This record gives sequence, structure tokens and C-alpha cells, in this order.
Amino acid sequence: MSGLLALLDDVAAIAKVAAASVDDVVGQAVKASSKAAGAVIDDTAVTPKYVHGFEAKRELPIVFRIARGSVFNKLVILLPIALLLSAFAPWAIAPLLMIGGAYLCFEGAEKVWHLLNPADDHEEDLYQEKLIGAHLEEAKVKGAIKTDFILSAEIMTIILSALPAHYPIWMEALSLAIAGLLITVGVYGAVALIVKADDVGLAMAAKGRLSATRKLGEWIVKGMPYLMKLLVIVGTAAMIWVGGSIILHGAYELGFKAPYETIHHIAEIVAHVVGQAQGFVAWFVTAFIDGIIGLILGLLLIPVATRVIAPIMGLFGKPASH
Repeated sequence: MSGLLALLDDVAAIAKVAAASVDDVVGQAVKASSKAAGAVIDDTAVTPKYVHGFEAKRELPIVFRIARGSVFNKLVILLPIALLLSAFAPWAIAPLLMIGGAYLCFEGAEKVWHLLNPADDHEEDLYQEKLIGAHLEEAKVKGAIKTDFILSAEIMTIILSALPAHYPIWMEALSLAIAGLLITVGVYGAVALIVKADDVGLAMAAKGRLSATRKLGEWIVKGMPYLMKLLVIVGTAAMIWVGGSIILHGAYELGFKAPYETIHHIAEIVAHVVGQAQGFVAWFVTAFIDGIIGLILGLLLIPVATRVIAPIMGLFGKPASH
């Protein structure tokens, strides 16, 4: 009897440890997810454009298809790669993060460039107009999932780098899976709300029993274009800031400490001069300088990407001639 009680005590102790481990995993997953804010915001800002122009009844199914592809990207493809990196090549995480950061800078700077040179977008718009019906939907879903793969790779790498180094592989895997699912649900849940908000507003404006309800519906419909523009601006700024921050932090970890330390020294001086809300001021100055560096780097990468990398990728993408 005493042996059975001792066994039950051991089982209870193991259960407590397991429960604590699960709590720790969830907490670390949530904390690590917040590190990927820039890529997450951009993902939320970018995705609604892929359902633009479709019938209202197709909007949510398209969002669901993209979300399903995002889960596949994160859990089936990227999660095993992240675990292999963590186990066999942890030294590669910082350089990969820097490559991802450079991509974020490039994407953000390219959006700024297109904003200043809108004529560059006409050719792509004309091409999209030629696609019709199911072919258009299929093409847009595939394009969205490809874009999601790149952003998800950056998100998963950021999450991996934010997890404690002492974690066993199963806790890393569980943390990455939970964080990936939380981000996917958050992003595509927000996208679903955004793309259906104008329909809800129209229904409220047309069928609301109270004048206040109808007025609110009108405001929603009129406000959605401005919200979409705001999302693009916030997403672009977040990409550039986070990209610059990742590159500077990665350079610091690789031994190039001067830029990172100089920026933080400047931020501390400014915060001390201001005197009020010093923590926020230091963060804002750091983020602002990170963003400026990210924008400069992104603008420098535009010709490299368009004139060197894109032609090379095009060679690999061309079908073999018969």
C-alpha cells in the first residue's frame, strides 16, 4: 500500500512539473509572438488585398484557404526546419534573422518607393485585371500563401530566437507550434473582420432599426478605406523598424557592436535630456533610428533585388524549352 501511495505521489509530482512546463511553454509562446510584431502587423495589412474585388460570399472562404495554407507553412514546413536549426546549427539563426530583416527592410522600402512612384504599379494592375473567375481566385490564394511563407519564415525565426536556450526540443516545438497558431488565428481573424466590416456596415446602414445604428453603419463603410490605408502605413513602418532592429541586433551578436551601442547611447542621452517618460523616449528614439537605418538599407536593396536577384530567380523559374 505504501508503495502504491509513493507511486501516486511520484505521478502527481510529474503531473505538476508537466503542468508547470505547459504553462511556461504557453507563456514563452505568447512572449515570443510579441517579438514578431512587425511581420505580424504587415501580414495583417497585406492579406486583405488578396480578397479585394471578389463577391462578398467568396471573401471568407478565400481568407480561410489562405489561413489554412499559413498553418501548413508554419507547422509542416517551417517548424521542422526551425528545430533542425536549433539542434544542429544555432549559429545560423542570427544570420538568417538578418537576411529576414533585410527582406523586411526591402519590402517596406519598396512600398515607400511605389507610394512615391505609383506609375510603377500599372503593369501589375493590368495583369491582374486580365485574370477572371476561378483562375483569379486560385492565383490570388497561391500568391497570398507564397507571401505568407516568407513572412511566416521570419516570424518563426524571430520566435525561435526569443525562446530560452535551455529549452528541450519538445518544449521548443510546442512553443513554436502554439505561437504559430496564435499568430495565424490573430492575423486571419483580424483579416476576416476587416474584409467583412464594410458588409456589416452596409447591413447596419440599410436595416438598422435605430438611427444611431444606421449612422454607425455609414461611418463604418466610409471609414474602411481610411482604415485600410492606415493599416498599410502602420504595416510598412513596422516592417522597416523591425527589419532595421533585427539587422542591428544581429550585427551586435556577430561582434559588430558599435552601431547598436551607439544608437542606445544616443537614446539614453535624449531620454535624460527630456526627463519625462524616459523609458518610452529611449524606446522611441531607438525605434526611430532603427527605422531610418532600415529604410536606407531597404532603398539600397531595391536595385539589388530588381536588377540582380530577380533576373537570377527568373532564370530558375523559366520552363525548360522543348
